[in-house]
Formats: sequence, structure tokens, C-alpha cells
Amino acid sequence: MRLALVGQPNSGKSTLFNALVGLRAVAANFPGTTVEVLRGRAALAGKPVEIVDLPGIYSLAAQDPAERVARDFLLSEKVDVILNVVDASVLPRSLTLTLELMELGIPMVVVLNMADEAEHKGIRIDSEKLEGILGVPVVFTVASRGVGLRELAAAVARARVPTPPRYSEAVEALRAALKGPDPLPAQPAWVPPPVREALRARGYEDPAELWADERFALAARIFREVAQVAHARVGLRERLDDLLMHPFFGYAFLALTLFLLFFLTFRVGAALEGLLLPPLEGLSARAGAALGEGVAAQALTGALEGLLAGIGIALPYLLPFFLLLALLEDVGYLPRAGFLLDGLMHRLGLHGKSVIPLLLGYGCSVPAVLATRILEDERDRFVSAVLAVLIPCAARTVVVFGLVGRFLGPAAALLLYLGNLGVVALAATLLARLFPATGPGLILEIPPYRLPTPRTTLGKTWLRLREFVKVAWPLLVASSFVLSLFQALGLAPYLNAAARAVTWPLGLPPEAGTPLLFGILRKELALLLLAQALGTEDLPAALSSGQMLVFTVFTIFYLPCVATLAVLGKELGWRRTGLVLLATTGLALLLGLGARLVAAAAL
Repeated sequence: MRLALVGQPNSGKSTLFNALVGLRAVAANFPGTTVEVLRGRAALAGKPVEIVDLPGIYSLAAQDPAERVARDFLLSEKVDVILNVVDASVLPRSLTLTLELMELGIPMVVVLNMADEAEHKGIRIDSEKLEGILGVPVVFTVASRGVGLRELAAAVARARVPTPPRYSEAVEALRAALKGPDPLPAQPAWVPPPVREALRARGYEDPAELWADERFALAARIFREVAQVAHARVGLRERLDDLLMHPFFGYAFLALTLFLLFFLTFRVGAALEGLLLPPLEGLSARAGAALGEGVAAQALTGALEGLLAGIGIALPYLLPFFLLLALLEDVGYLPRAGFLLDGLMHRLGLHGKSVIPLLLGYGCSVPAVLATRILEDERDRFVSAVLAVLIPCAARTVVVFGLVGRFLGPAAALLLYLGNLGVVALAATLLARLFPATGPGLILEIPPYRLPTPRTTLGKTWLRLREFVKVAWPLLVASSFVLSLFQALGLAPYLNAAARAVTWPLGLPPEAGTPLLFGILRKELALLLLAQALGTEDLPAALSSGQMLVFTVFTIFYLPCVATLAVLGKELGWRRTGLVLLATTGLALLLGLGARLVAAAAL
């Protein structure tokens, strides 16, 4: 039995999905995160079911690329029951999608999620009366706390096909008059051209407006029948928004939040690294002595060093970074940061929604590029994708903190991030001149503040760490094995020679070429293999402060990792992806040379 979760953005679909099937989707508190179909298995009332989490959608007639995924799935895939997840605190707006879904002829259950938020706003909903009007089961849930899940399981067994809604007499008469051999489609986007012409002849230039107006009017009437609204309480949350989204204090708080994010990441990461690295280095030395000096022994020692480097160098910085990012998402602050940055986005020639993939880029470039699907205009998607890959992802964060932050200090690491923002702003300005903007402004859902639950926050942190454990760690072990094998066979100089066109102008030692080549697989490999390539864990003994800075700057901006390249090719086409590769590599060389000159002048 297949259940499809369908709802408007920020209705809590992904949170409900996680509550039903376990933490298998990242449920961020802003629209655009869920851009692909997510699946999971669960047992409801003792029966096995498949649950599909579809992207958030405001209307089945929407043209947003991410929303088309949801519409196409409902029209072309087998769906036994639609779980229409509704934000109970904005019921009149949410019911417009419910009315559309009722015309699909698929059994439904209406899930009034965020019931606690509706109560906070003074809204009391008579679920029995609403169930009688819609003709389908209606249940209250608070997915973030697991409230109402048993009632939802029981409601699935009672799901039934709703009767399509009836609109005003004039519209129903028009619908009946236009019926021919094929019934008039319910959704205006599917109205065939002859019917469109008939509608225009009757004074409706855009048939979508006719049905949209009817649905809004009917949703408002239903809300008045089933809900009572008391005076909403003005509490701490509302007063907090006055401060956090203030045109002056909001930016000050945003700057403080970003500073604390990176400062705590460095402090906690450095402390964990200090605890883990010495015993791991001792273990590596003992293992190397036990294995001996042969080619196979050196290769196996290298593989072990890669495994231990993932524990001692990468995880100490990834863990606090992902944990703090999850807290910011769960508490509801990231959309407010997006609201503050919207004006800046427009001044840079970007669509306001571009802030979403850029913010996601600090976690991983792959979902950041995928999130550009929420942008309607092809130009906006291209520009936002290019800028998203310039944002230092978590893998690059390992390089920044593990090299510059560790040996040059947190202030130098923070300056790198501020410099990165300046480069992104200049790149956005240049791209805006090359590709003039034509898109509309930003309409962004601002969710309520939430107290993060340990289960959700830790689960989300693990989901992101799992990508490192499943993908980067095996690549690190394999790369360390190959690098050690090349060194044992005397082939490493050939790899270094291949990268000499980069390392020579940047003033880096030839041995840094191999880590940079492997860094194309995963960015953190550039740092984690550097000590192995240089033959010492004491990096300050092999690299000057200026070389550390140059290496890090180049790593931040040069070729995106292989996974990001694959997504760019899929989303932008390989021709444009090739241009992105040339542009980012050229930019990395230019900035690396600039960093070399600055370091030479300062030191």
C-alpha cells in the first residue's frame, strides 16, 4: 500500500515522514529543501506501507520545477491514499490545495498538522464538521512531537475517495456547458486550447484565475463554518521576530550568529582533534612498524592512515558544524536569515529565493544545486547554481579549520569566510551584468519558532555525517591506499608533475599536487592526504604560513567535487557545467596568486 504525503511548503510533511518511517529525510524549516521524491517503509495499524514524501506544492497548476515533481507523481504513479498534510494554523490558505486534490479521484486523509501552533494563534477547528464537509477522515497531529500518529494510522484504514467540490452555480453551469466527449479537466493548467478559447469568449482571459478564485472563496467559506478564532496571544516569539528581523538589529544578530557558528565549530573541533589525534597517530605508527617496509605493507599502512585521518581530522570539525547547523534549522532561524538577505540578493541581481541554495551550500553543494529547482527562471537557476558551488561546503570547512584555523588561528579562518562572501558578491554582480535579471521577488514561508528535540537534531546531524561515513571515508581509505602504493612504486612524482601547472605558480611544494588531484573526488581529501603526501603530520615543518593560506584558498574555489559535477551536469547541461569548471578553476588560480602576494607582503 502506497501513501503519498502531499502538502504546501512548510506544512510539516518531512517532519511527519520522519516520525512515521524514521529519520530518512532532512526536514529543514524553509521551502525548497525537499526537491526529490523520498520513500520509506513503515507499519501503520500493523500493516506494512510505503510512504512517499513529495515536494511541497501550493497548487497542482504550479509551474515551479520542484512542484511539477509532485504533480507528475500524483498523475502518473500508483497512489493508494493521499495524506494531505495541512498547516492547521493557516487553514484557509491550506484548504485551496485540499480542494484541488479532491478532484483527483484518489482516497484521501486530511492531516491537520501543527495543531499546537493553531491553538497558539487562537484558532479552534471542529474536525468532525470539517470531515463532514470534505467527506474524508480528518485528524489532528503535531508531527514534531509524535502527537496523533495512532489516530492517523486508524484514519488511513477509513480513507475514501472524496466527492469533487462544487463551486458557484455560474462556474458549475459553465463547466457543464463546456463538457464534450472528454470531460473538462479539473485543473486550469490541463484545459485544452479549444476550451481555453471558449472561456476567453465568456470573459475569462486566464482560466486559472477562474478556478483559483473559486477555490479561495470556497476555502474561506469552509473555514468560517468549522473554525472559531479568538484573539491571538502576543508572546515572546512575536516580540523576538521584531528583533531578529529588524532592519538594523536583525543584521547584527545574523553576523553574531554566523560568527558563533564558525567560532564554536573551531573551538569544539580543535578540542576534539587534540583528544583524538595523538592516540591515533600512535596507533598508526605501531601498525606501520608491525606491517613492515614492503610495497603491500606501505599501501596498507596508507589505507589505515586514511581511516584514522577521517576520525582524527575530519570528524572533529564536521560533527559540531552539522550539529549547530541542525539547531539553527530546527529552531526556525534560517528562514529569517533568508528574509534579511533578500534585499541584498536583489541588489546583487539575484532572485530572492536564491538565498536558499546559498545557505544550503554551507552544508553540501549537492543539495544546494538541487535546491535551485525552486527558481522558476532558467537564468536564475544557472546563476544561483554557479554561486552555490563557490560557497565553502562542510568538506571545505574541514580544510579551512583543519589547516588555517588549526595552525594560523580562528581569526584567519573567519577572514577566509568573509573574503569568500566578498568573492561571491562580486561574482553575482558580474553574472548579473552578463545575464540581466527578470525574475519576481521573494515570497518566503516564515515558520514558527520551535524548541529543537534531541532526537530530530541528532538524527539530522547523523544523516549529514552519514554521507561522509558512507561516501567520503571509503574514498579517503582508497585514495590513501593508492597514494601510498604510488609512493612505494615511485610513481607519485608523475601525479605531482601533472599538477605542477597549478602548484608551481601558487608557490606550493610539488607534493601538494597529488592531494589536490584527489580532492576532486571529495574536498576534504585535499587536506587529509596532504600530511601523507608530505611525509609528516607536522605540517608547519613542511609548509609555511603563506603556503597553508594559498593551499586553502585554492581548495575553496577550484573544481567542485565529483558528486557536485554530476548534479551540475544534470541540472544545467554539460556545456554549461564545462563553463563552470573553467570559471571556478581560473578563479581559484587568480585568488591563490592573490593570496600568495598578500602572504608575501604580510610575512
